[in-house]
Amino acid sequence: MIDYDWHLGHKILEVRPRGPLSEEDFQLLGGQVDPVIREHGRLTGLMIDAQDFAGWENFVALVSHVRFVHDHQQHVRRIAVLSDQALMKFMPRLVDHFVSAEVRPFAAAEVQSALDWLEDPG
Repeated sequence: MIDYDWHLGHKILEVRPRGPLSEEDFQLLGGQVDPVIREHGRLTGLMIDAQDFAGWENFVALVSHVRFVHDHQQHVRRIAVLSDQALMKFMPRLVDHFVSAEVRPFAAAEVQSALDWLEDPG
């Protein structure tokens, strides 16, 4: 399951994975994101609260996630990842080869700092 909220009038999407992700999660998320991209052309930012990220239900869910990222990454300017897990601090270097967005890690408590960075036009 993926909980989500929009910030700044649908310019920034905050997502919170809860439990192992399924193929359906990405279909539902696409149903929320795609109309906004069609209307505005892109998202200013994506904030991923990865504190409770528990992986994927199965291989099909993983493939759906990869496909979702591939199909949507060019429509996102910046991605902020909130997590206190050590591995997530290295995530920007790992995904830099796969996404065009600028990616930056933040501690889980730095929600406002992440939002400020996402909306900064710099």
